[in-house]
Parts: sequence; C-alpha cells; structure tokens
Amino acid sequence: MTTRSSIQSDVPARVAVRRDRRIFLSGLAASASFLSACSATGLGSVLEGKPAKSEGPGRAALLAPVSGRSPQLGQIMRNAATLGGNTLSDTGEMAFFDSGDTPETAATAARLAVAAGARMIVGPLFGAQVAAVAQAVGANVAVLTLSNDVNVAGGGVFVLGVTPEQSARTVLTFAARRGLNTVGVVVPTGAFGARSAEAALLVGKGIGQTVLPPITETDPAIALAKLTKANGGTLPKAVYLPGAGAELEALASAFRGKTQVLGSTQWSSRDPGNLPALRDAWYAAPDPLAFEPFAVAYQEAHGSSPGILAGVAFDGVETARLLGRIQEQTASGLTRDKGFSGVLGPYKFNKSGQCSRGLAVLNVGAGAITMIGSASA
Repeated sequence: MTTRSSIQSDVPARVAVRRDRRIFLSGLAASASFLSACSATGLGSVLEGKPAKSEGPGRAALLAPVSGRSPQLGQIMRNAATLGGNTLSDTGEMAFFDSGDTPETAATAARLAVAAGARMIVGPLFGAQVAAVAQAVGANVAVLTLSNDVNVAGGGVFVLGVTPEQSARTVLTFAARRGLNTVGVVVPTGAFGARSAEAALLVGKGIGQTVLPPITETDPAIALAKLTKANGGTLPKAVYLPGAGAELEALASAFRGKTQVLGSTQWSSRDPGNLPALRDAWYAAPDPLAFEPFAVAYQEAHGSSPGILAGVAFDGVETARLLGRIQEQTASGLTRDKGFSGVLGPYKFNKSGQCSRGLAVLNVGAGAITMIGSASA
C-alpha cells in the first residue's frame, strides 16, 4: 500500500448512530455463528447480475504478509478472513499463502495459489507487489488487491482498498451540495498527500467546485496565510485536511470556526470524537451502520477493535467466496452492474479495475460522531 496509516484505521467507537449490540448478538451463542449466517445471507457481499460462468467449483486464495516487516497486518487479514468459523485450507473454497513484503515473495505465493487451483486471488496488500502477482497468475485469474493505490488497477487487477480518491469525492461532493464552493487543500508530504491533492483537484473540476492549488504545510499560521492569499484575501468556504498525522490537530484548530474543516478516512484512526480541535468538522468514513455488526463480532472473537484493513480483507474474501459458490470468479463477475454490499459499505468495480465506494460523511460532535451523509456507491 502507498501509506501504512490508512490501513490501520478504527471506525470511531462513539458513533451517535450506533445500534445496541444486543440487536446483533441476541440469541447467538457467539459472534462466530452470527458471521457464519452473514456469509450465507450476503452481509459481506450482495451479488446480482448474470456474468459469464467460471468452470468448476470456486476456489480462491488470500495472499497476506504474515512474514517480513509487517506481520501484524497479515494477521489482521487472517483474523478477518476466518471470522465466523470460516477456514483457510488447502482443500476448501479459500486457501491461504504468505505473500511476505516483496514482489518476489508475493509472486511465489501467487504461483503456488494458482497451482493449488485458485481461480481468484484476494491480495496482495502492498501496491509494489501487485504487478508481480498479476504477471505470475496470468490474464485468466482475477486479482482483487487490498492495496489503496488506483495506479495498479487494470489488466485483470481490481483495487478494493479504501483510496484517497474515494475520500475526496465523498466529502467534497457533500460540501459542494451545501454551498461550499471554494475549498483549500493542505496535504502531508509523500505519496498519500500527492494523491489526495490530485484527487481533490479532479473532484472539484468534475463538480464545478473551485479547489485552490493544494499546499503542503505543517505550520498553521503559514497555512492560513497561504490559503487566504490564494483566495483573494479571505479564507475559502472549506478546507480539506486529508492527513491524520501529528500536525492535524494544530491545523484543524487554526481553521476551526473560520471555515468548514473537512477530512478523509484517515481521520478514523484518531478517534475524532475525542479531539476538540476536530469539533464540527466533516469527514469521509465507512458507513458505521454497515460496519457495526462486523466490528462487534471481530471484537468478540479477537479481543481488539477492527480497523479499515480488517473490513477490506473480510469484504474481499467474502466476495471471492460468494462468486465461487455461483461459479462467477471472473472479471465479469466482479464488474456486475449493481456491485456489492460489504461491511465497509457498498462498492462496485468498473472494467478498468477501479472501485466506486459508498462512504458516509460523519460530523464530529462533543464526544460523539453523527452520520450526516449516507453511503451509496
């Protein structure tokens, strides 16, 4: 993946729209039985349409980095994939292979998966591994990568990760519909910041919103001065702060009360409801109503709160499983018109391998988060 922090996010615990956990767990012996039922009924994926059939019983493989520099990320993926009593076995519908953290280790894992009968690959996680995996499996095996880098899409590769482009589209479109037609953008250094800046400009152009030239700045006073000057002497009606690093609180505090502060899915990792500097801000995030039953079951099974990576892994594995059950583990199966509905909300793929994802817009209140914009892909 392009940025590690984006895959370690937790959906805020204090969500005003949170349903009583008893709704999901009442009458269930354990969360495992709950998720097993979800697998059969389609909580992970709702499949529609009639694409071409794949031959024989469906088999797929999860490629996760349980060795190398980030074994904790691979373990999160395995935890999500086995939730609800599902198994990762050599003879079942979903096998597991260690992708490591290099293109070479991922390619080896992919070749072993195909040799074992996999017709679809879920993974790898890191964008730098994707090309090697795609080359290793060939054009007849669809690759559903969990990377958030849209640049790796195409040629049989479909990008399932939550991307900077999806965040920008969700929150800037929501702001435009409420009359916030000028937006300043302050991004962190690095690939994530560059992609967030590019995405904001493209979204603004597409919806008729004026997005000022993005700046990279950590000093709040300088950021205020630059955006004021760029907007002809006054602050724009909104400012987009997609990063969630150490500078976020200072930047948000400087703009709060002067203009509408906007944020990305990265903010979920910071528990925004407990950060006064983010009060009254709006940010893009997975639909908390869709995520809640999964979060409860994951917490019960593994003793920790799931982040966005866990949700992406679960959705990817369930998509492959269900497509396999109806013999549609193909590119055509992935690109069905009405798409899928997962624990991170609705999503669908186009033929270029990119994903349109329905994220919600959340408002930061005093110790609570309120959903103010619903999710639709």
